[in-house]
This record gives sequence, C-alpha cells and structure tokens, in this order.
Amino acid sequence: MKILLISANRERSPYPVFPLGLAYLATPLAAAGHTLSVLDLCFQAEPLSAVTAALDEFCPETVIISLRNIDNVTFPGCRSYLAGVRDLVAVCSGRATVVIGGSGFSLMPREILGYTGADFGVIGEGEVVLPRLMEAISGGDPGSLPGIVLPGAETFLPPAPLTTIGTPDRTLFAVDRYHREGGMANLQTKRGCPFACIYCTYPLLEGARVRLRPVAEIVAEIRTLVDGNGVDYLYFVDDIFNYPVEFALELCRAMRAARLPVNWSAFINPDFLPPHLLEAMLAAGCDALEFGTDSGSPTMLRSLGKSFSVETVREASCLCSEFGVDFAHYILFGGPGESEETIAESFSLMDELAPTAVITMTGIRIFPGTAIQGQALAEGVITPETNLLEPVFYLAPAIRDSLCATVTRLALERKNWVVPGLEINISDAMLEMIRHFTVRGPLWKLVKRLGRSHMNPLEPPPPAS
Repeated sequence: MKILLISANRERSPYPVFPLGLAYLATPLAAAGHTLSVLDLCFQAEPLSAVTAALDEFCPETVIISLRNIDNVTFPGCRSYLAGVRDLVAVCSGRATVVIGGSGFSLMPREILGYTGADFGVIGEGEVVLPRLMEAISGGDPGSLPGIVLPGAETFLPPAPLTTIGTPDRTLFAVDRYHREGGMANLQTKRGCPFACIYCTYPLLEGARVRLRPVAEIVAEIRTLVDGNGVDYLYFVDDIFNYPVEFALELCRAMRAARLPVNWSAFINPDFLPPHLLEAMLAAGCDALEFGTDSGSPTMLRSLGKSFSVETVREASCLCSEFGVDFAHYILFGGPGESEETIAESFSLMDELAPTAVITMTGIRIFPGTAIQGQALAEGVITPETNLLEPVFYLAPAIRDSLCATVTRLALERKNWVVPGLEINISDAMLEMIRHFTVRGPLWKLVKRLGRSHMNPLEPPPPAS
C-alpha cells in the first residue's frame, strides 16, 4: 500500500521540533512492505497546497496524519491547531483513507475524530496496531483492533502498550534542517511516567510503568545522528531523564565510553540528582539541565502533586552551581491554592538560586483524565459539557484577575525570567532572528546576555495609521 505520512505540526516557537513520533511509525510500516512518503508541514508556507501537490504526485491509498499537540498550552497567548488539521483532512478526504493519531489526538480521540472528519483514529502507541489497521482497511474489522476509534463510535478497545520500544526511522525526514534551525536533534530513551502531577498527560499517553530502551540501541542511534546527519547537539525528550537513576548513569557512562562528539540537555527531576550522576552527565556531554520545578512554594508543590520539596530543589540547584553548569527552572503559576503569597515565594526562591533562566507559564491547561480536570469540575470552573477541544485554563480564584499583571511586574524586574504567554524576553520575531545564527541547545541559555528584561522583544512596530 502507498502511504503518505503527514506531520501536522507547524509550531516553531521556541524552535521547530522534529516529528519523532512519526519516525517511530515509519519503521514498522516499511517493515510491513508499505511504500512510504513523508510530508512535513513545519516548513511549508502553504500547507494545503503542499498536501494537494503530494496527493497528486504520490497518489497514496492512505494518509496518516500525526497530531503532536492540539494547542500551544500557553495562557493568555493561546493558539489552537485543530482548525488547520480539519482543513488537512478535508483536502485528503475522497482521495485517500485518512487516519489520524499522535499524542495530541490521543488526549481526546473521539472528539478530535468527530471534529476533523478523519476515517480512523489511532490512540496511543501505533507501532504495532498501525500495520494491522492497514490490513484491516483492505479487508477486515478495524473496530476490533485495540486503540482504534471509528467515527461516531461510543466505545473502543483500549490501546495496548508496547513491551519493546524500537528505533525511529529518520531517513525520510529533514533531520539536517531541524538540527540547523532548531539547534538540536531529539531522542527518546524511555516511555512511561510513574509520577502524579495533577495536570500532566504523560501517564495518560504512555502509562505509569517506565519502559526502557536498551542502552546499546540508544548509543547506536546517537552514532547514526552524528555520522549520518552531522548532529552535534541532542535534547532527550523523556519526561524525566534522570529516573531511574541507575539507567541514566548507565547511559551516560556508555555515551562517554563511545566518545560521542555531542553536547546535550534534558528535563530533570530534582529528586533524583545525586552528585555522581550529575558528574557522569557532564562527562557525557551534558551542558544544560531543565528542572520541572513548577513552584518555589511548599504549599503549591503539594497542591500540584510534585514528588519533591523546596529543599530538594535548593540542593539540586546548588549542585548545578557548584559544577558550573547552566540550568533552568520551569515555573507554573495559577494552580489550586495559588495566592499572591505563594507567587512571592516562587520569585524569592528563584532569586536565591539564581538559575540561568526561569521559564514561566501562567494558568494550567485542563485536559480530560487529569486530576486538575476533576478539581475544576468540583469547583465549577468547568462543567461536564465544557468543550475542552478549545483551550481552557485553570486559574486559582484568589489570583485569577491579577495573575498576569503580577507576574509581568515581577518578571520584568529580573533579567533571567522568560514568560512566553506574556512575551517577556521572548517573541516570534526574536526567535526568527536567532535562527539566522548558529545556536546550539536551549535558547534560554542566551538570557544571561540580556541587559534587562523586555516585553515583546524585537516585535515589529505596528503599521502607521
């Protein structure tokens, strides 16, 4: 069968992200004997025209659309991507069978399938079920497959988690361009998250059991990226790189032993960063750490379901300072119990720790199946009829009307704070300018060069009236 794989993601802020999920699907589909072509819309100025041209040239029997996110989860500057996906499906309908999947789709599969008008939906990991779906489309019962949802169906069989995670096939994709314009290549070492942050969708998408890839396969994949694509910077996309500690330590030692000429960064849980692990990470090429801290308030850490304490955050940060490595804290304001006092606690802790950057979000996007959805229902923030396809954010009642003004005022007093939703030290114009230079790794490392904080940095002036 001729299959056209479409990556629907067009978001380039803060940088374009390589469609890793679609690359994982290419491996089993090619192994099943299908003829594949890829259309990546991230770099297409006219996406619908590009889809039409691909349909005319390749004449696929099936189109598989990967939906990474349904919006940019940023308040108040939120962007939804669903209307664009619906337009893609409309262009393909009648010319090929349209299948939609991906992490974004899996959050609300029946709703998104109904909204877009696709023929089939794939929930969760598609590596095993997608080849089976292709067979069933040719003659079988697609609805009997786990994780396959049909239009109008009230129920579906739950997806079956993979027992073995394979290696993505990047040969059909523009790895070089992502590395050039995004400043890094992405790589996954594990799936699954056993933690219980009240807003997080990782356990819903990947399950609570951690499934590890063989270290030798990961090192071989890095070697291929280095030798085949000239990659010199990696970002590990695991929700938590340093858990389990023993696995992270084994991987770092293997990377160092392989003498891989790459630097890299990753998302880190401060609860699992003993000095010997950080030392091994730096020896393996790590030059930046991102902490999913969420708050500097003990009250808010408990409220958000975090596994660690303020003291743990302090110890991990001091360790980074001692070793001289750049680090950032991600702070999430507006959760249940947030107040002017807890906001002040977060700013105070960040002042004390002096990270390279503080990346801040205001408001918490509500997704089905998360604990915060239940709390929002109980508080009347949403009702059972609320359409969560449209971005809906939780904002604690005590600071709902003042949060953005408070964060803006305090962040502008500090040069190392980045607030995407309020365009403090970040804007689309600024990011486009940075891409003209050879920048490797997270862009937040550049904030230490700022003289002072700015709103709407490098934003084009408004047109003359």
